[in-house]
Amino acid sequence: MIKDNLNQIKASLPNDVELIVVSKFRPLEQLLEVYETGHRQFAENRVQELTTKYESMPKDVLWHMIGHLQSNKVKYIAPFIHLIHSVDSFELATEINKQALKNNRIIPVLLQFHIAQEETKSGFSTDGFQTIIPDLIKLEGIEIQGVMGMASLTDNQEQVFQEFSHLKSIFNSLKNSYFQNHPNFKIISMGMSGDYLIAVKAGSTMVRVGSLVFE
Repeated sequence: MIKDNLNQIKASLPNDVELIVVSKFRPLEQLLEVYETGHRQFAENRVQELTTKYESMPKDVLWHMIGHLQSNKVKYIAPFIHLIHSVDSFELATEINKQALKNNRIIPVLLQFHIAQEETKSGFSTDGFQTIIPDLIKLEGIEIQGVMGMASLTDNQEQVFQEFSHLKSIFNSLKNSYFQNHPNFKIISMGMSGDYLIAVKAGSTMVRVGSLVFE
């Protein structure tokens, strides 16, 4: 069933959109079932679960951190994390930079923006962000590869599309202003199980899908 679900999701995606399987709360057996299909990109939203699964899964898995990340927990994932989607403050970015340099790494990250109407979602606001981006770019231990955002939890598909389109416009603005000469600045991480097809229409290059894979 998992293999069929995975194939169906992949068939619905354009070739230039990456699928990240969200494995939070899922037992190891199910992750291995996904792994055996040849899929290698998994995402977690809690550091403890991420490190536990990292230890248990084959070492060619590419791990993504998609949840809110506390600065004091960065050190646990810094040695191996493939991509941190949820950089939502300058303080967090500086801590990732510090831990990356300790591990002789450059850690790829995405800047998370608040695009939803719900106040509970994390992320930079577009207001005021311009004042810190020059300092973010100077951090040598991280590589900013794009942006991430979550749309409102609503049945209004037009609203969701508009929110995703807003994130795409933020990406375009950053690309034109700061990252024109950075070929790796190319990721727009948006879209989950309930709205990933809308996200793709709005310009997503990376979707984070969990429940549709494992249901």
